[in-house]
This record gives sequence, structure tokens and C-alpha cells, in this order.
Amino acid sequence: MKIYTVSFFGHRKLYDLRQIDERLSQLLKELIQTKTYIAFLIGRHGEFDEYAASVIKRVQNELGSDNNDLTLVIPYTVADIEFYEKYYDNVIILEPAEGVHPKRAITLRNRWMVEQSDLVIVNVEHSKGGAYTAMKYAEKNNKKIINLCDIE
Repeated sequence: MKIYTVSFFGHRKLYDLRQIDERLSQLLKELIQTKTYIAFLIGRHGEFDEYAASVIKRVQNELGSDNNDLTLVIPYTVADIEFYEKYYDNVIILEPAEGVHPKRAITLRNRWMVEQSDLVIVNVEHSKGGAYTAMKYAEKNNKKIINLCDIE
């Protein structure tokens, strides 16, 4: 079975929740209804990560999670791992990122997520920060990218 992998990156602060919610919900429903199996990979370092995870959970509740899962990818061990294990379908702690500076560990985690992905969904409004860097890395690796901030 081909697993279609989608990763998410966005800035720490969100400004237009309604637009993000509408676009992300529609996109997730389309993916769940058209793909055999989808692995959603997400971090937890800002408002976008938390909000995207909540939208994924809401869509899973609506459409089911038989053909998809939500995986939290963290760059190092955290104290409250039990909370995350209850909320997410899976939790991955990236071993290569263990022991390096936390900011570097997040960059390594983001690169790993991009490398696993068929699609990268971003909420990038400006040209700085980790989400922007992850988006540029995805471009460099010829990944399909959807920026929720782009007006269609």
C-alpha cells in the first residue's frame, strides 16, 4: 500500500484563522477522500502546528481515521510525552536530533519531515523563520507545496 505523506509547517503566530480553517479543512477532506492512506506529520512549535493538528483531528472525527493517521514528530525527548501520546496517533522522537542544540534539532526534524513528504502544507507569510526555511528546503527537494497564505 502506498502511503501518501503530508507534513505541516507554519509561523508561530496566526492571524486569519477563518481562512486557514476553511482552506485546510477543504484540503484535508479532499486528501482523505482521494488517497489510499495518508500519514500526517506535524511538529508542535507554534500556533500553526497546534491549530493544524486540531483541524486534522476534527476532520478525522467527521470522516474517520481508517485511512489516515496524525503523527507528532519531535526533535528531542519532552517531559510530558504521555499527553502527546494520548492526543496523537503516533509520536516519533528523532534520534539524530537528540543531543544537539534545540534550534538545530528543530531544523533537523523539519528537514526529515520534508524528506518523508509527498506534499508539504505551509502557512508562510514572510521570508524568515523556521517555517520559511522548511518551505525553501521543500522547494529545493522538488516537493509539492501548498501555502495556505496564497490567495487563489
